[in-house]
Parts: sequence; structure tokens; C-alpha cells
Amino acid sequence: MNKQTFTSAALLLPAVLLMSSIATATIPGIGRVAGDTSCSASTCAFSLTARAGHIQLGDGTALLAWGYGQTGSASMQYPGPTLIVNQGDIVEVTLANSLTVPVSMVFPGQAGVTVVSGGDSDGLLTREVTTTPVTYRFTASQPGTYLYQSGTSPEVEIEMGLLGALIVRPLGYAEGTPAAHSNRRAYAGTGTAYDRENLFLLTEIDRTAHDRLETLLVGGGTLSLAEIIAELDPASYSATLWFINGRNGPDTMHPHGSTWLPLQPYGALAQIHPGERALMRIVGGGMDLHPFHHHGNNAWLIARDGRVLQSGPPPASEVAYPDFQPPTGLSPIPELASLGASLPDQAVSNFTIQIVPGSTYDAIWTWTGIGLKWDIYGDRADHMAGPGCTDATREVNEDPNSHCVDMPVVLPEQQAMAFGGMWSGSPFLGTVDPLPPLQGGLNPYGGFSFMWHSHTERELTNDDIFPGGMMTMMIVEATPENGGCIDEECAP
Repeated sequence: MNKQTFTSAALLLPAVLLMSSIATATIPGIGRVAGDTSCSASTCAFSLTARAGHIQLGDGTALLAWGYGQTGSASMQYPGPTLIVNQGDIVEVTLANSLTVPVSMVFPGQAGVTVVSGGDSDGLLTREVTTTPVTYRFTASQPGTYLYQSGTSPEVEIEMGLLGALIVRPLGYAEGTPAAHSNRRAYAGTGTAYDRENLFLLTEIDRTAHDRLETLLVGGGTLSLAEIIAELDPASYSATLWFINGRNGPDTMHPHGSTWLPLQPYGALAQIHPGERALMRIVGGGMDLHPFHHHGNNAWLIARDGRVLQSGPPPASEVAYPDFQPPTGLSPIPELASLGASLPDQAVSNFTIQIVPGSTYDAIWTWTGIGLKWDIYGDRADHMAGPGCTDATREVNEDPNSHCVDMPVVLPEQQAMAFGGMWSGSPFLGTVDPLPPLQGGLNPYGGFSFMWHSHTERELTNDDIFPGGMMTMMIVEATPENGGCIDEECAP
């Protein structure tokens, strides 16, 4: 099932959303990222503290939550900081606690996790801290996308927010740029190479449970974990709020580090240029299944739970990347065909990835527009303005089969249209045309917008109010030369 279409003007989003064209080629976090000092040589040392705070919801209200935050900061964050390390790094995480109940950390998928020192008691799964910080250590031996979370009464503490993502980059990884990314890979082998990556950590919350706990703690009261479990009755949880990276839609589409979301620093808006490969790192952080649906094209699932879907070691277990191969009877896109891009031979193509609680998924998504049979750049001077349109004026990564071909439909008059917030006024890539006052405005560079969301309809709401919940966008932007803008390309 291939859905390489652009969203129509009828896609409606709240006008209060101020879209900013800021997604990152790299995932924000701490560790092996520019400007962070957590890692030196082959060791990464993180200091985190479990705290309480109030997160902002998509309807503007606030909700009590617990979360991990960097020690030295006055606040927690939801989800906890994304820890980014290299394969082979020795990882040490020191956990302190400002909550009144014991907490801990476990690292699924990591072998040989040991307790170096500290802690107050041995819990069911690991050493727990009430007042004395505990230090955990392991070697990040396998690249991939992982989860970390509390191992103490997880039915309460994961629900309250004590979880985060861990990313282990493979040996030889190099950030590079999208134009020179031969060593920007999720795992070993060129079949996992990508241009841009995004994290989608999926969680859900039962508002009633959080409100109930806050009521019980009014006035500085304290409860033991056993008392909290008895009061909240986790067996009765029924989620009414759904999150990507700790935010409800439409807040998912605000930039990373938005000042009005101080405890939820990670956005989920994805962006690429045509022909680029987007790496989707998806984490099932809650306790429910979530079918994650990505409009625009199927995605190729390349790994699950930090293990690549391939029959053997690369390159023998890699195949040509199907999305860069033209349908029968069509010419290839020369720039993409020349890359020789590949894919793990057991990769699975799907239009919805079923996210299981506690599991992680890596997938590659691409949009090329090949076979559309109309020119995505439209009637600008070097395309459809009469004799100026020739094969020689084809843009980089543009489908030669569709170049110079008129769009086969005529848009109705504006009086007959409904305008969604993502409508640029034009069906063409990189073009922004006039719109009626107070209409559109959330797609300032004329990208093609595809909704990415849970395919369970109730999970697209905030307390039953649509739109919201587990929803974000992938925007295919034109190249800078054609009016697009991603990251460092954007003018200040």
C-alpha cells in the first residue's frame, strides 16, 4: 500500500498552533551530542534525579507527574532526558531521589547492568534509592533504540512518568550532513543509513489517577508506595491522554525546547527533503498498544528491540532500497539511483507499525513523488511556464517522469474551499500562495504535510476533544533553492 499523496486544504488544525519549521537532523538529548560534557573518552556519566512536577497538556491545563531530570536542575522532565552514547561506551547513571517513595532505574536490552554503589534497598528488579543515590553501570555493547524506566512498582511509577529513551550509536558513526552521511547509520551496514532521524516515544496517562494522587498529597502529605497502589488501583487505569515525546497534539509540533513547555522539551515534528531517508525511532513507553500510522508512504521496519532484521552480517544480507527503484515502465530518479542505497534483507514494509509496550522499533521512511505524473514544483518559471520547461531544468531528486507535466486537476475557487492550518495556498512544493485572512499560516515554506498518528481514533483526543493526543506531522520540504527550510538552512 503506497500513499504518496499530499494532504488537502481540508486538513483542519487549531489556529492557535504557531508552526515553526524547526526539526533536527539529530535527536536532542544528553551524552554524545554537541555541547554536552557527560561523555569523555569511552565513558558516559549521567546524573539524574527523580522529581515531581506539573506537565502542560494540549488543552492548556497542567497535570501532576513524576520524571527524571538532570541533577543540578530544579525540575524534572517528561519523558526523562534522552541518553545518547556510542557502542562500546561504559555508561554510568547516578540516580538521586527527591520523591517521598523509593525509585530506581532498569535498562531493558542492556547486558551486565551492575550496581556500583549506593542505594537504600534491594527491590524486586534492581537496587532502589529512597535517600541515598545509587549508581548503575553497563557497557553499551549493541547499537539501537532502547527504553529506560523505573524498576520500582512500575505500574505506578511508569504511569507517573519515570521513563526515557536510550540511543546507542554504532561503531564508526559520524554525524556528517544529509549530503555526506555515509557513516550516519542506525546500525552496522549501509542498509541502515539515514539522512534525518526523529524519536517518537509513545505514552498514555489516566488523568483520574494523577489527579487522585495530587489530592491525596495536598498539604505536603506522604503515602507509601503500597498505600499509593491501593488508592490508585492500577487495574482500573483507563487512559484519557496520549503523548508523543511527552506532549499531546498539537503541542507535539512545536519546536524542541519551547519555553512554554519547560518540562517537556522534546517536539515530534519531522521534516525531510524529497528523496531523503528519515529514520523513525519509535518507543512503546506506556502500558497500551499503539498502532503508529504514517501517511505519505509505507515505512521499512529495519530493526526491533535493538536488533536488525537481516539474515546475516552486512553487506551480504542487504538488498537494493525498493523506494529508490521506479515502478515498472518508469525511469529512475538519477540522483537516487546513483546512491546505490540498500536495506536489510528482512526489512518489512508497512503503513502502520504496531507498537507493543516496552518494545522499540527502527524504520526508514522516504518520499520521492515518483510516478505522481504531475510536476510537484508547479508553474514556476523554469517548470510549467511554457517553453522554459525542459528536462534540463529538472530539480535535484525530482521525478523525470513527472517533470513538466501539468497537474491533472484544477483547484476550485477559494469560496468553495475549507482551509486547514497546514494549507499553504498551493498544491505545489515550496510555493506559498495568498490565503484569506486568518486562514492557514502553519506551513510557511509550502511543504507537503502528512499526518503521523495513532491509528486508534480515541488516541487522537485530549480528554475526548479532537484533535490532540498521539498526533504529529511529517513535512516534506522543498530544497532551500526551491523555498524550503529545515534546521540550519533556515534564515535567522
